[in-house]
Amino acid sequence: MKFAVIVFPGSNCDSDMYHAIKDGLGADVEYVWHDETSLDGFDGILLPGGFSYGDYLRSGAIARFSKIMGAVIEAAQAGKPVLGVCNGFQILLEAGLLPGAMKRNEGLKFICRPVDLKVENTNTLFTSSYEEGEKITIPVAHGEGNYECDETILSELEENKQVVFRYVDSINGSRNQIAGITNKQGNVLGMMPHPERAVESLLGSEDGLKLFQSILRNWRESHVTTA
Repeated sequence: MKFAVIVFPGSNCDSDMYHAIKDGLGADVEYVWHDETSLDGFDGILLPGGFSYGDYLRSGAIARFSKIMGAVIEAAQAGKPVLGVCNGFQILLEAGLLPGAMKRNEGLKFICRPVDLKVENTNTLFTSSYEEGEKITIPVAHGEGNYECDETILSELEENKQVVFRYVDSINGSRNQIAGITNKQGNVLGMMPHPERAVESLLGSEDGLKLFQSILRNWRESHVTTA
């Protein structure tokens, strides 16, 4: 399996993501610059955190119009796993690949610390290596992580089990303490916490590694050929 780490002007977690895949997961990975127009040859797409285009207008609003986003949308529509973390999540929302929007944190302060999450759904490409209801510790680093949506979307997310990660404690005002959601097809995940910063004990937690292991395992299982 080969991963692409999309790099926008202002991305600053791209090297963390690259390290998590190459050294933590032991998989093939390459950086892909924002002005590329194709993701042919890649099996998994990763949108890292940071401040794409300086977060001008809104977080992710300008990055959504980068040339590479056409290829990201095509990959998502083709069923390939697409993961957006922090600013990557914000970009997926702006691109319409996930429902809802982000607001400034409740209290208007930047939050940067490890937080406890509950795994709500293990029947996804991204969470099958976890146990349902498992408590994990993943760091956050965001100023606009307050997930918002209307009641109709919220009901659909909950009923379809698209909420895969939830904050154990309310940290930023997110509706229903939502930390991560998938699309209806289950192949696009957006989350504010940073799993790529929790892949080795030296960083304080290895709980994020299971997410990447889930992606790799599910891809391998779906590509196994029998004689």
